[in-house]
Amino acid sequence: MAKKLKLGTRGSPLALAQARWVAERIRGIDPEIEIEERIIKTRGDKILDVALSKVGGKGLFIKEIDAELLAGEIDFAVHSMKDMPAELESGLIIACVPERESPFDALCSKGPGLAALAEGAKIGTSSLRRQAQLKLARPDLEIGFLRGSVGTRLGKMQDGTFDAVILAAAGLRRLGMAEHISEELIPDMMLPAVGQGALAIETREDDHHLLELLAKLEDAHTRVTTTAERAFLHRLEGGCQVPIAGHATLEGHMLTFEGLVCDVDGTNPVRKRVQGPAEYADKLGLAAAEWILQNGGKEILERLYEEAASE
Repeated sequence: MAKKLKLGTRGSPLALAQARWVAERIRGIDPEIEIEERIIKTRGDKILDVALSKVGGKGLFIKEIDAELLAGEIDFAVHSMKDMPAELESGLIIACVPERESPFDALCSKGPGLAALAEGAKIGTSSLRRQAQLKLARPDLEIGFLRGSVGTRLGKMQDGTFDAVILAAAGLRRLGMAEHISEELIPDMMLPAVGQGALAIETREDDHHLLELLAKLEDAHTRVTTTAERAFLHRLEGGCQVPIAGHATLEGHMLTFEGLVCDVDGTNPVRKRVQGPAEYADKLGLAAAEWILQNGGKEILERLYEEAASE
């Protein structure tokens, strides 16, 4: 294998922190490997004034990077797992899933947690999943549109534009900004996004030498839980235009998966928990998705996709 590898990444502070975390661990395996960082701007990076749910499409933070991989311009890429579409481009593979950071959402405010926020407090988020579950938990809250880097979003809380913002706890921790977390929201309060807190290291499926190297960073626990979550997402054909949440945990050989679909305003939640042996992770995710589809989820998803297409 070549001793020089080209790593593709987005250019946000979080994306760079994640890419460099992976690069450091690769050099820990073989200090002689030189890793060249290549920043690639994606469609999702270029559209900052519109909610991703309004942009439409899948792989908004992935497609341009995939194109570079397929063209041989880069050797591998580091992504946030929650940005990965359920189906990958032909010829590409998630070669490695390292150990997961916290999968939970984090409330960042100037003190109180979610339950203690004043009535009518203004919360910043652009995620339909977070928005829907916030409205379910606290219908009195005012929710405002917020996108941008982690620092930008925190700044909107600190300058008083919002009373609080919701971010992924993993991103804050990877950036060394965990002190801004007022409360990590447990799944009973806010079920996370599929793959949240996990990384996906992607490469070409025929690059056998690189696959062998990257396998040394694999975390079996994270691979199993994200397999269940991504099977759930795949069956629901989910994207950022609908509020879909899914989270798996593993204790010993027993996997528990919980999934959720609901309307954007938090109404009509359809939630299902399944449990079974870890070796059936994908089947458990699929079983939860099938139950949700047959118990009201299908009608919710069809309506939301129709509404999104008409806008």
